[in-house]
Amino acid sequence: MNKVALVTGGTRGIGRSITDGFLQAGYHVVAVARREPVGDLGGAQFFTADLREPEAVEGMMEQVLASLGRLDVLVNNAGGSPFALAAEASPNFHDKVIRLNLLAPLHCAQAANRIMQAQDEGGVIINIASVSGLRPSPGTAAYGAAKAGLISLSRSLAVEWAPKVRMNAIAAGLVRTKDSEAHYGGSEGLARVAATVPLGRMAEPHDVASLCVFLASEKAAYLSGSCLELHGGGEAPAFLAAARGED
Repeated sequence: MNKVALVTGGTRGIGRSITDGFLQAGYHVVAVARREPVGDLGGAQFFTADLREPEAVEGMMEQVLASLGRLDVLVNNAGGSPFALAAEASPNFHDKVIRLNLLAPLHCAQAANRIMQAQDEGGVIINIASVSGLRPSPGTAAYGAAKAGLISLSRSLAVEWAPKVRMNAIAAGLVRTKDSEAHYGGSEGLARVAATVPLGRMAEPHDVASLCVFLASEKAAYLSGSCLELHGGGEAPAFLAAARGED
């Protein structure tokens, strides 16, 4: 019987690549999002839920269990935040960002854990965090704080829920999606941003997907409570460019 993987935010962008990665690895995949997907999901099953609502999360997990009978992998991918300076953003804005990027993954993980603990094989939970949770995140301060919390949460729950459930986080760096060019001011801006990465390019969504599939596999059977940084070598310190007189 195929193992079951659930990917939140699994219908577009990085999440869609994660969905495709698990399909290619032979999993039965459930992609969850608030809105109906545009186009075919390549064989994945779609469930709709607003993950910011705990009751919706519980209902969705009950549907998955009733429909498929098990849950082997949860990837908490849904998240994000628009740019907003912290001094100008409203309390409601900050509340929504933290609910989506920290509380929603917690609620999904709790519901998934209850299923996985009852299975002989247990399960795997993967939280998609961000380098914003490891360094300053000006313009997305609440997002960075939530992702830092998600990394801490991953480490704590890896202890609480072992040995049945393995949990890890991925601190993703810059990832190129179809919206990247517009976000960074066109193709030239995108190229300049990519040049700041030591490996010379931004991550592609499939890079994140490949790491997720690895973390769910037996090859990562002793890996739990870790935060893997997927950033192509990180960012060169700004003082180096300043010392060279570069803009």
